[in-house]
Amino acid sequence: ENTKTMAFTYRGLTAEFDRHIVTDSEVDQHLHRLQQQTPRITEVTDRPTENGDEVVLDYAGFCDGEQFAGGTAENQTLVLGSGMFIPGFEEQLLDKVPGEEVVVKVTFPEAYHSEALAGKAAEFRCKIKSIRIKTPYELDDTFAKEVGQCDTLEEMRQKMQQSLQSYADERGEMDLQDSLLRQAADTLEMTISPKMLDDAVEEQMQNLRAQLAQQGLNIEMYCQFMNTTEEQLREDVRPTAEFAIRSRAAIDEIVQIEGLEADEEDIGKALAVICRHNNITMEQLKEQYDAALEQAVINSVLTGKVMQLIRAAAIVEE
Repeated sequence: ENTKTMAFTYRGLTAEFDRHIVTDSEVDQHLHRLQQQTPRITEVTDRPTENGDEVVLDYAGFCDGEQFAGGTAENQTLVLGSGMFIPGFEEQLLDKVPGEEVVVKVTFPEAYHSEALAGKAAEFRCKIKSIRIKTPYELDDTFAKEVGQCDTLEEMRQKMQQSLQSYADERGEMDLQDSLLRQAADTLEMTISPKMLDDAVEEQMQNLRAQLAQQGLNIEMYCQFMNTTEEQLREDVRPTAEFAIRSRAAIDEIVQIEGLEADEEDIGKALAVICRHNNITMEQLKEQYDAALEQAVINSVLTGKVMQLIRAAAIVEE
């Protein structure tokens, strides 16, 4: 019998690390994008309000002499002429100065979402706190100081270059470790039953549903947008599902062979990372900490140790 079976191999794997070097034009693109996204806000003190100004105001709404719910705000920003407020409101704030108190008289539209106010006359007692204008920044040292917290544009460019490079290196390292794990998992002899694969496909579909839900979408919308069907999606995620099963099994196998463990210090560090990423305190995390979460944290610690081991034992050409 000459079928050669490959023994499970996870040390001494070979791979290439394609290091992407961030170019000057990529840094320029990021600077231009940041320039477009962040206008310069300047306070105006030498003239009254005009269309296009952003005003900061306090207001309280009254209908039939009674203050109504939802009609009050402090330090509200409003761009005059944007049509964000009900018709007639913004025009009455033109030609006013900071500190001025204005009574704005309006009539709510007949089709207003609150039935109690629809079609009714109301007045808003407003106080203008400040007037601001937004203008585009020049790409200069002022931009570096006010947006980049750097003294000069050159320093801001260097910092951006470093941060883009470290992001590119991290992505490259993750891809490399992923390909090493894939190689190791391919040498693991295992039979995946149809039931195991179906369960793993379902898990991939659940993950996709959760990701879509965060963007306010569902599977039906996604299928329409991607011009596909749910059956086709299931077919498409099968290779990913199979890799998930094989890699999980390979990681478990390496943990067994190498006697890897997740001790209290490892778990503590992992929990601190979770808190940092989700902006919560350790106390808040403890409230949600159950057996399932503990198991997930242990798995993630052990996976990290396995990846480090495979990476350290690999022959990598850059």
